[in-house]
Amino acid sequence: MIQRPAASRPAFFGHSVSGDRAIYSFDRPCVKFSAVDPQKPPPKRIAVIAGDGIGQEVIPQALKVIRSSGADVEISEFDWGADRYLRDEMTVPPDGFAMLGRDFDAVFAGAFGDPRVKTNIHAKEILLGMRFKMDLYANVRPVRLLDAALCPLKGVEPKDVDFVVIRENTEGVYTDAGGVFKQGTPDEIAIQEDINTRKGVERIIRYAFEYCEEHPRLDGSPRGRVLMVDKSNAMTHAGGLWQRVFEEVSGEHPRITAQHMYVDAVCMQMVRDPRPFDVIVTNNMFGDIITDIAAGLQGGLGMAASGNIHPGKTSMFEPVHGSAPPIAGKDLANPCGAILTAAMMLAHLGFTREAGRIDAAVLEAVRQKKTTQDIGGTLGTREAGEWVAEIVSRH
Repeated sequence: MIQRPAASRPAFFGHSVSGDRAIYSFDRPCVKFSAVDPQKPPPKRIAVIAGDGIGQEVIPQALKVIRSSGADVEISEFDWGADRYLRDEMTVPPDGFAMLGRDFDAVFAGAFGDPRVKTNIHAKEILLGMRFKMDLYANVRPVRLLDAALCPLKGVEPKDVDFVVIRENTEGVYTDAGGVFKQGTPDEIAIQEDINTRKGVERIIRYAFEYCEEHPRLDGSPRGRVLMVDKSNAMTHAGGLWQRVFEEVSGEHPRITAQHMYVDAVCMQMVRDPRPFDVIVTNNMFGDIITDIAAGLQGGLGMAASGNIHPGKTSMFEPVHGSAPPIAGKDLANPCGAILTAAMMLAHLGFTREAGRIDAAVLEAVRQKKTTQDIGGTLGTREAGEWVAEIVSRH
């Protein structure tokens, strides 16, 4: 439950970091006062929530890279996470989500989850809260192989792994609808509802087709296929809705080839030969599962980026990996996923040139093995991040 702090506590802690003097505020998000150049657009405002575990290590490295890119952004950092929750039982300050949507152009999040908080309530209220209450309905996860050495499949080259999974982000079993009856007895019944609305299904399918039309592959060639993934042979009610809407929306996009596969078949195909995939659209749970499999094709969760998008509204970007408590604080975490997520966020905000330089620097780091141990390097988290930042600053 989101709790209101005592009157003596600050509503939230934030500070602004930019080329100008930072203004600290304890009762509102930071405000930067500076002369306004009428010829220059205002900087894009990014709220940063590093969160827990390795999020507190990889996000600072990604911020170094953002600053080294020269992108005209203003960064405000917030301390939402386990430490804050354990200190004052605050998960999200009052008006927190409304503040993010009102005062910022994007949110850059790290990871949430800490073994000291047994219920994980803070992670649920912060992360799922942003997705649901800010209506970030499209979870976009690019799956791109930077170097053949990172893929466990034989004979697979970077050109063979370049697809995108678009996951419905606000419905399905993640709504926490359901309940338990006669708990602790032999007659116990647990029900977990899978919520699928016409509105939710249609807008994510429509988003997938529009994404396919507007976003080319890394080599510049156009995308041309949208694959809808479900289990409609077993989940007939929800699957039937997805099937009907997919058929209707696909008819509006004759240039795009509409395809369908069951989720179990997709999982098998993904680990055998991922070449046929282009754009995949699916529900919340299936998307969660297949994107982790897909991350294995590109070097693991430490290489995976994601965005939680609502077109025209403040969107949130986060690396796919979790808080990883076993390696937290040991300078072992791979910052590439966070750095690539930062690039994805900058591209979303219109900084395509800066995003391209960051992507190129990460690619060079992988090729030269200036990375962490999980992908063949010898550097720590901080050293790997600084190496990428230095390359970005030179180009």
